[in-house]
Amino acid sequence: MEPKEKGYKHVNGIRMYYEIYGSGKPLVLVHGGGSSILFDFKEIISRLESRFQLIGIDLQNHGMTDHRDIPETFEQDAHDVAALLKELHTEKASFWGFSNGGNTVMQIAHLYPEITEKIIVASSFYKRAGMMDGFFESMAEATLDSMPEPLKINFLNLNPDFSKLENMFDKDSKRMQTFEDWDGKVLTSIKAPALFITGDKDVMKPEHAVEMWRLVPGSQLMILPATHGSYMMADFGGNTDKNLIDLTVNEAVKFLNH
Repeated sequence: MEPKEKGYKHVNGIRMYYEIYGSGKPLVLVHGGGSSILFDFKEIISRLESRFQLIGIDLQNHGMTDHRDIPETFEQDAHDVAALLKELHTEKASFWGFSNGGNTVMQIAHLYPEITEKIIVASSFYKRAGMMDGFFESMAEATLDSMPEPLKINFLNLNPDFSKLENMFDKDSKRMQTFEDWDGKVLTSIKAPALFITGDKDVMKPEHAVEMWRLVPGSQLMILPATHGSYMMADFGGNTDKNLIDLTVNEAVKFLNH
């Protein structure tokens, strides 16, 4: 699994890191909070690189992309992804966003309908009440010590600067702590075909995925027997449920090719 192309593009004042795998219709992979391209999408890339052109992106303050001193917003991430695709001469693409990356992908579909073919929104949310009880209370007290160890190790492997790890954690935490419910119009405005995926034991309530699915006209919904993302990646214990991931990928391919 080697990228066909990788490197940096200057985007909105920062150098943004990307990797491209395979060839075919473009599918942009947008990772979650605290993460990076391969941490979230290694299993997906290995299964899909023979079918699509996969464009993986490290968002601001993450992975190998430059850092900013301004607060993170999902809208800013959407602007960054759109600007990067312009630099790569990709006029239209489908998007698969995991966790916070799902929020970013919904914003891309909302703000940049002209570049959006289809979207897969995996384990995401648009209202505080959609998260499991106690989530925002625990976010309010989050310290770097509470960040999952595999994510810390992953970051420092890509960027061995501890102050950058602190910056990423700080920006990600603040974005969640200060998150304000989105207007339903963000979702009702989405014209691209959408597939919502979530786990029945995820950090967002299954009912919330149903709520988002009802708001996006003609969208599809898949609720799987899984924890946060374990239907598409290894869990934090490093365990991979290959059959479950195969199921997710098969349904995603059906949706993308339909």
